[in-house]
Order: sequence, then C-alpha cells, then structure tokens
Amino acid sequence: MALVGCGSNLPTQLINNETLGQRVRTSDEWIRNRTGIVSRRIAGSGETITTLGVNAAKAALDHAGWDPIDVDLILLATSTPDDLFGSAPRLQGELGAHRAVAFDITAACSGFLFALITAGQFIQNGSIRRALVIGADQLSRWVNWDDRRTCILFGDGAAAVAVEACPIEENGLLGFRMRSDGCRTDCLNLRQITETIPFVHGFTYQKGGFEPISMNGQEVYKFAVREIPAILQDLLAVTNTSSSSLDWLLLHQANQRILDAVADRFSIPHERVLSNLENYGNTSAATIPLMLDEAVKDGRIQKGNLIASSGFGAGLSWGAALLRWQGPY
Repeated sequence: MALVGCGSNLPTQLINNETLGQRVRTSDEWIRNRTGIVSRRIAGSGETITTLGVNAAKAALDHAGWDPIDVDLILLATSTPDDLFGSAPRLQGELGAHRAVAFDITAACSGFLFALITAGQFIQNGSIRRALVIGADQLSRWVNWDDRRTCILFGDGAAAVAVEACPIEENGLLGFRMRSDGCRTDCLNLRQITETIPFVHGFTYQKGGFEPISMNGQEVYKFAVREIPAILQDLLAVTNTSSSSLDWLLLHQANQRILDAVADRFSIPHERVLSNLENYGNTSAATIPLMLDEAVKDGRIQKGNLIASSGFGAGLSWGAALLRWQGPY
C-alpha cells in the first residue's frame, strides 16, 4: 500500500485561549503550560462532519491526481458522525465516488490509524486497489463548555489520505500494532444518556442522547506515556528499525508533554517530532492526517521519508504504524 495523496479542511472559527477565558475560569498561560494548546477551530453554522470530510477528501483526491470514480473504498474514522447510522455513505455520494463501498470506523483518537491499517489489509489481499481514509471529528458538539478540565483540549477538523496498491518495493505500510483495553474504558467517555421514560402502562423505553465528554486526564496521561513508547518499541523491533533511522515521529496530538516524553524515550530530537497541537488542539481522529497533510504541503515530509506514527485514546485503544510517504509534495 502506497500513501500517495493527502488533504485537510478546518472550520473557519478560531477560538484562542483568551476567548475561552471569557467562558470559564482559565488563562492562556494555564492552558499552554499544561497542554501546549494556544487555539482550536470550532465548527460554526453550516459546518459539519460531512462538509469538512468531503472538502478534505476532495483535497486528497486532487493531491493524488485521482478521479472520484476510481476510488474503491472510503473509510471514515469518526466518533461524531452527522448520522448514527453512518456518515461515510453520504460523503461517498457527495464526492461522486459511486463505485466505492463506504463505512464508518469508530475508535476515537485511534480511529484514523486503525482505519489506515484496515484499508491496507483490503489492498494487500487484492480486494481493492484505491482507498480514501478520512479522519474527522466535531467534538465541540459534545464538550461541556463550562468544564475547564475538558473544554480547553478539543477542536474540530478533518483530513484524508489517499492510498493505493503498489509494488512491494514501494510499500508505505511497513508494519503495525493495535491494542485495546476495555478494563480502562471509564478513563475517557462520551456515554449514552440513561433516561427511562414511561411508554404505556407496565412498559418503558430509553430516551436517546449523549452526555458531555468526561475524562480522567491524569490516568489518560499516565496510560499514554507508558503504552505509546512500549508499542512503538515493539513495532520498531519487529520491523528491525532503529529510532535513529526515523525521519519523523507523528503522534496523536493530545498533549505536548506526551509528545515530548515519547520522543525523549527514544532519544529523538524534538525538531523531528511533528506537532501542530498549538494551533488546533485535539481533533481526535483528525489529528494524525491533519498533521501529515500540513507537513507534506509545507515540505517537511519528503518522498521516501520514514515515519513512526501512533494513535491513542478512548476505549482505551492505541496503535502504531511504520509508514513511508510515497506521494507528491
């Protein structure tokens, strides 16, 4: 599987830390010191997972030089679909990719990496030739904007990567690892509301809806700084890759302290750690492809570059992939 194109799309509204300080008791200094975040994009009127995802996918198609009709598979990694039955088919229709099968994958902040690995398996077994993998989330819908522990962290956005079958010597997915631990699922949640309503005499039904995002930030941080180095070490070992041979470390953009801690564990200089957390916050499934697209378009990532990537989040779930960029600049 070769990675041959990428694209992204962001909401127009930019909310900086000072603006958040008008809503909750916080400050720019407090947020920067604890997270590294300075601003984030929040979807406004008319901006949805569908619009953001379609625009990101179109940009990836253009970058790859593909016609939408040539796409065989569309995977949408999201935890915040416009439709609980799935938003990927609507993206397929609006893109005009009428030959593609399309479905959602829900794995929170690990979602994009899990979807990319899934697309790779379809390509490797010969079922498909070309796929679009989209990471998109609109967590602003589900944030409690009066809870300063969580509302400072999240932003909205979408990004996509185009992947296709290729000769073995051009393979861009060199190895991967995936993990889940449902025993720690209570650390990060967007739970369904449990409200029972009378129906008729003797019967009830459960009303639909969701609670705001809840998170045990301390436990998630400890999980990340422990498990991400471990899974990356496993990946590098099975692929016989040294950390010194990596061109870039591309992690889920959750907290700058996590990014720095993982880099230090592998003695990777911080200038080789890709980060745009400062500008966008945690966009969940969109963080990795959003950072990839930015670094490709500004020339940091070059054709042939070797990238170690890891996603982690609710579930708890986490994964890692060793990637080689083969697309255009």
